[in-house]
Amino acid sequence: MGIDTSGKTLTLTIGHDELIVRQRWEVVSIVNDIAIAVWFIAGSVLFFSESTTELGTVFFLVGSIELLVRPVIRLVRRVHIRRVRGASDGVDSLDF
Repeated sequence: MGIDTSGKTLTLTIGHDELIVRQRWEVVSIVNDIAIAVWFIAGSVLFFSESTTELGTVFFLVGSIELLVRPVIRLVRRVHIRRVRGASDGVDSLDF
């Protein structure tokens, strides 16, 4: 069962495999967002002392790299969901 409004934002797909894939990627995304927050908070705290400023800078760099990971996670999730949809339809398509 599915509702697709073709071009609008509402998409309702009832499919066990797709739901599981979406939930797993959502968890990965949430964990990544928490990691970003931890890196930046730790980096900020380390900037309070001059002796730990260099380590704070490293934490800020790691947090910035984690920000780059966010769109990569979204892209991989999208490709994975397309493959699951294609497998359930009998078609292996990656059309976006």
